[in-house]
Amino acid sequence: MRKEDVLNALKTLEEKSKKRNFVQTVELIINFRDLDVRKPENLIDIKVNMPHPTGREQAKALLFARSLQFASSVKNLFDKIIMEENIPNLSKKEIQEILNYDVLLAEGPVMITVGKHLGQTLAPKGKMPKPVNPDKEEVERLLSSMKSAMRITNKKGKGLPYVQVVVGKENMPAEHIAENVMEVFDEVVRALPRHSQNIKSVYIKKTMSPAVRII
Repeated sequence: MRKEDVLNALKTLEEKSKKRNFVQTVELIINFRDLDVRKPENLIDIKVNMPHPTGREQAKALLFARSLQFASSVKNLFDKIIMEENIPNLSKKEIQEILNYDVLLAEGPVMITVGKHLGQTLAPKGKMPKPVNPDKEEVERLLSSMKSAMRITNKKGKGLPYVQVVVGKENMPAEHIAENVMEVFDEVVRALPRHSQNIKSVYIKKTMSPAVRII
């Protein structure tokens, strides 16, 4: 897929779209071919870090911290902060609730305590936190990157022969939407068993607009 093709499709989409009294989302639809979605190995479930925020980021973030000063400096960036000293005393219910968070970070040294007390629950679910230094700017950059990750899957019911994902809002620059589209497309192709040979067609649309074909 060429970026030029995506930009041309976005231009056509703009021309065909009626003005609505709300800001519409822009969605990418990738249709598959020669893919038996009844087989588990043909189902994809990936997370893609978008180059640009899509306006749909609602990820809940949790931090495990040791330093009270660090925890205080970043408290507005997280939905929940758990201090290291409290980890051994977490109830089963509280531990299960941790699995509901999308982004988990831990102040570097706290990883040992997390692994000791929570590893058996978090590791099998792929929820072990990412270690960070007690630096607010570093945490802000990391959160921005991790919260922009979009889950893309065709694991719905018995499996779908396509994926559909939000790649932006109509008031975003076309260049930004196009770059998000390219990133999603490349990651989906990489995840497919026969890569680009499993791509049948690609469309882009707004919430309430006809779809425009890219390829």
